[in-house]
Amino acid sequence: MLQTMEPKTAEAAGGKPLLMLRDVGKTFSNGVTALGRVDLTIREGDFLSLLGPSGCGKSTALRLIAGLSTPTTGLLDWRGEGAGGRADIGFVFQEPTLLPWANVFDNVWLPLRLRGVSRAQATPAIREMIGRVHLTGFEEAMPRELSGGMKMRVSIARGLVTKPRLLLMDEPFAALDEITRFRLNHDLLELWQEEKFTVVFVTHSVFESVFLSNRIVVMAARPGRVFGEIAVDAAYPRDEAFRTSPDYAALCRDTSQVLVDAMNARADDDRP
Repeated sequence: MLQTMEPKTAEAAGGKPLLMLRDVGKTFSNGVTALGRVDLTIREGDFLSLLGPSGCGKSTALRLIAGLSTPTTGLLDWRGEGAGGRADIGFVFQEPTLLPWANVFDNVWLPLRLRGVSRAQATPAIREMIGRVHLTGFEEAMPRELSGGMKMRVSIARGLVTKPRLLLMDEPFAALDEITRFRLNHDLLELWQEEKFTVVFVTHSVFESVFLSNRIVVMAARPGRVFGEIAVDAAYPRDEAFRTSPDYAALCRDTSQVLVDAMNARADDDRP
């Protein structure tokens, strides 16, 4: 089953292709096929969620896009330039993965430092991004002194400090309590709208995917593949009024049904 709706947002309607996955497959050395023949276009300005059960290849797809792994078959085509045209990428993992011996400022500095940018040169960008994730005043704090939500804010700041064109997020809020998760959902959307980067966001949550995304790609497992796509036509900015609206509830029901169908799909089912 495939749900399709015409998107109304400028990001969804006008974005040019940033990356096309063309017949991409990934089989590991142990013989497990994590992805089988995935075709997917990511457009500039998308907030695209990959939604599906465990084992459907969501994180594998993210690692392929990031260049942390290579496909067994197929091609990642960056703006039609082939695999060599990789866009500037930021990555936020499920765990904050902060350096425990470094304070907030130095953790955010890390990707710039790896590019050879000195601490002094990086200071304006670091302070700006720490402010953007609402952590001004915590620059000298150590990771052990931060809550889980604050650690994730540092991780997001670190992912965005290089001003990437594409931000990859692998279930970044899964371990957080619901209140903190809601707050970070709001703050992430605010950053996305203001900074105009593209997001590919992996999640198991129907509710989170509908709230955040302009496109939801539902994946099925064994092998991992695109099962369906949902266009979320609700306008941005989104707030608590949207989260409690009939439109939101209807979109969550539709998305849940596609997810159920994907979980029940056989490996030899035709893609919708």
